[in-house]
Amino acid sequence: MILNFLNRRAWLCATTSALLCVGITAQAQTYPTKPIRMVVPFAPGGATDVLARVLGEKMAAGLGQPVIIDNKAGAAGIIGTDAVAKAPPDGHTIVLSLSNSLMTNEFLYTKLPYDTQRDLTLVYQIATAPLVLVVHPSVPARTGPELLKYVSANKGKLAYGSYGVGAYPHLAGAHMSLTQNADMNHVAYKGEAPMMQDLIGGQIQMAFASALVAKPHIEAGKVKAIGVSGERRMATLPNVPTLFEQGLKDEAYRVTGWLAVAAPAGTPKAVVQRLADEVRKATQQPDVQQRVATMGFELKDSSPEAFAAAYKAERPVWERLIKQSGAKLE
Repeated sequence: MILNFLNRRAWLCATTSALLCVGITAQAQTYPTKPIRMVVPFAPGGATDVLARVLGEKMAAGLGQPVIIDNKAGAAGIIGTDAVAKAPPDGHTIVLSLSNSLMTNEFLYTKLPYDTQRDLTLVYQIATAPLVLVVHPSVPARTGPELLKYVSANKGKLAYGSYGVGAYPHLAGAHMSLTQNADMNHVAYKGEAPMMQDLIGGQIQMAFASALVAKPHIEAGKVKAIGVSGERRMATLPNVPTLFEQGLKDEAYRVTGWLAVAAPAGTPKAVVQRLADEVRKATQQPDVQQRVATMGFELKDSSPEAFAAAYKAERPVWERLIKQSGAKLE
């Protein structure tokens, strides 16, 4: 009798497991059942928006449903990211955003309406976004070490720009100013374009900028390229060495921002994997790779697990940089 009970219990467990597997498989096979809404928490026309539209078009073919880009700009990506964090966890609403809204805002803002680790599921880290350190032609430095000496010798006389408090250009500039005891002035702009115009005009002396914005001005001789953040050269600026290879080995110069896809927490694992697979297939297409390289981004071969591991490793680095900068926003 006891043996029969145990056999029946084992049969029930096996049956339950089998039904669960069938349910998960069926869910993955039927998904999606309607158009996918890809929220971009920034204004149309920016690099993140352009990438979303390129990927969305490719993903739609594999998913069998349209991918609709929904720009929800405002508050450094918080508004759009929060909308996805509060969306139904069925895989039909996702966000394509930058590292600031998915990671660094946590350390920058005293009040954040969402918690990435609690309210979102990491799907795929699409690309890293290294930046190029550019200076006004009047700055005599041509390399990273020369620039450090120059800012140190001109304490309180120089200014660096950024496109927002807490953004990488602000954090890297603050790190340089602090470590060189340079007392540089930070000027935060509402966008990258006005920052670059003031750099060209000489109102500021240096800035970290995207290759997309900086490259035409570098080629025209309006600004000088000193080096690239991260540990690998940009494909679109192959002759500009990284700051790391020039001897600037501080973590502030080695990390980069990134672009990634996330979904609401609780999204079924099979659906998350399907989304990740479709993003990966899209990024492997030659025309997408060429477009991304032109934008100055470096594609990642990612997965939900790889993204989670990278997120865990980078999180304390960004926390240290933000605390060091003293930046804090409401």
